[in-house]
Amino acid sequence: MLSNFFSKNEVSVESQKAINAFLDAYRSDIFPQGLLVIAQAVTMVMTKKNILIKMVLPFPCDGQLHNIAEQLSELVQQPVNFDVEYKVQPVREHKIKGIKNIIAVASGKGGVGKSTTAVNLAYGLIAEGCNVGILDADIYGPSVPTMLGLKGAKPSSNDGKLITPLEANGLSAMSIGFLVDDANATVWRGPMASRAFSQLLNETDWPDLDYLIIDMPPGTGDIQLTLAQQVPVAGAVVITTPQDIALADAIKGMAMFEQVKLPVLGIIENMSYHQCENCGHQSHLFGEGGGKRIAEAAKTQLLGQLPLDIRIREDADSGSCAINENSTGEVALLYRNIARNVAAQLYYQLDMRSPTTAKVVVKENK
Repeated sequence: MLSNFFSKNEVSVESQKAINAFLDAYRSDIFPQGLLVIAQAVTMVMTKKNILIKMVLPFPCDGQLHNIAEQLSELVQQPVNFDVEYKVQPVREHKIKGIKNIIAVASGKGGVGKSTTAVNLAYGLIAEGCNVGILDADIYGPSVPTMLGLKGAKPSSNDGKLITPLEANGLSAMSIGFLVDDANATVWRGPMASRAFSQLLNETDWPDLDYLIIDMPPGTGDIQLTLAQQVPVAGAVVITTPQDIALADAIKGMAMFEQVKLPVLGIIENMSYHQCENCGHQSHLFGEGGGKRIAEAAKTQLLGQLPLDIRIREDADSGSCAINENSTGEVALLYRNIARNVAAQLYYQLDMRSPTTAKVVVKENK
């Protein structure tokens, strides 16, 4: 019985039953088997005139919990709120201090909005309730400093050994662009670039992070393969556009990760459509449905689709972010939804605590 989860402290029996029934039946993309299946330490109490539901969850999802709370408030005709603690666990063992999970954001080719998506994904995860960092692995063309409004900024060191990452709106960041001029990095040979990236990852004094987003260099060449092999990445996200040529390169990107035995959490389709500012009509300028087709063919997830929107470009160039500028705007909500999907897929696909993880049953010989 779900009522066993909850305390009866001042909450009416009718409200308890209604909330129990709703949460028992609730299903969504990030809660395919329900919310309570993955929740721990669930209690329900009254605080003044509000019903407060407390629980512990394994991945951040503030946005969806806000929507659930609104539906519950309407159902029981009194305010309902969630008080959630997120306990994100590492899904892969490594020795990098402070970081629980590393997620690589990659693309088979340049020009698909990989870096912009990586930055907004990082901010989306922060907005959903967790601690996040970003590492710019694009040694030859670091763009993260500009997108974070930190171009020209230089990191410091507290002990003379480890680099202190820079911070932008709660996001811890490190990039070769903070250390050398762009022109210098572009003439480095592959081994030199790989060593520089390894130092950025391992010699940065990262704070406690639930997720570190790595903005990988575009393409599937030697440096991308080397980075994928050297870095203890938990899972990868592949960025594409609906164009056939971009889809072909995205497939190559997934093949690269398969070669190094790195799980692909899913695909994000960028520039999926252009929405008219005047009438709202959506035009599929680069094709339609490509991301979904290759996701199904690869038996992975389509994590979300993003519009071709001038505001995204303007925010990236100005060093701001859609989520920080307008947290309730359409674009911000799309990024937050994708962030939830990424965190959920990491949990369901790779976390041993997940209800989708196959359980090994050992039978005793009689």
